[in-house]
Amino acid sequence: MGAQWKAKPKEAAANARGKIFGKLVKEIMIAARNGADPDMNPKLRLAVHQAKKASMPKDTLERAIKKGAGLSGEVINYERTLYEGFAPHQVPVIVECLTDNVNRTVAEIRVLFRKGQLGASGSVSWDFDHVGLIEATTEDGADPELAAIEAGAQDFVPDDEGATLFITDPTDLDAVC
Repeated sequence: MGAQWKAKPKEAAANARGKIFGKLVKEIMIAARNGADPDMNPKLRLAVHQAKKASMPKDTLERAIKKGAGLSGEVINYERTLYEGFAPHQVPVIVECLTDNVNRTVAEIRVLFRKGQLGASGSVSWDFDHVGLIEATTEDGADPELAAIEAGAQDFVPDDEGATLFITDPTDLDAVC
C-alpha cells in the first residue's frame, strides 16, 4: 500500500479552493469592467473583500483585476442573463446568470425549470423589488430607526438576535453601509 492516502485530503481541499477562486475571479473580472480602482468601484471593492476573505493570493487578485479592466490585453466575454419563470406550485423565480456561453446556459436553465415553467421576460419581475439589504447592530443605546434615517435607508426591520436589517436602494448601498 502506498502513501496516496496522505495526498487525497489535500487534493480535495485544493479542488474545492480552486472552484471558489474561479468563481471569485469571474466576479472580480466583471466588476473591474467599471474601473480598476476598488476605491472608486463599490462592486469591485466588495469582490476584492470576498476574495481576501477566501485567502486568494495577491498576484491572482491583481491579475484578475487587470484582465477584467482590459489592461492585460486579454478580452473576456462574460454576459449577464436573466431568466424568469415559475417553480412548482406557481412560485415565481428569477435566475440571474453570468456566462460565457448563452446557449449552454439556456439549456441548463430549461433543465432546472422542468417541473415548473420558464416564462417570458417580465412575466414575474413585476412581483419583485430590487433592493439593498444590510444587516448591522446598533451601538449601545442607539435607536435603530434614527440610525436608519441618518444612514439614508428606506426602511428597517429589527431582527430577533439583536441585529437590524436596513433596506435601501441598490445605488445607495455603499453610502448606507
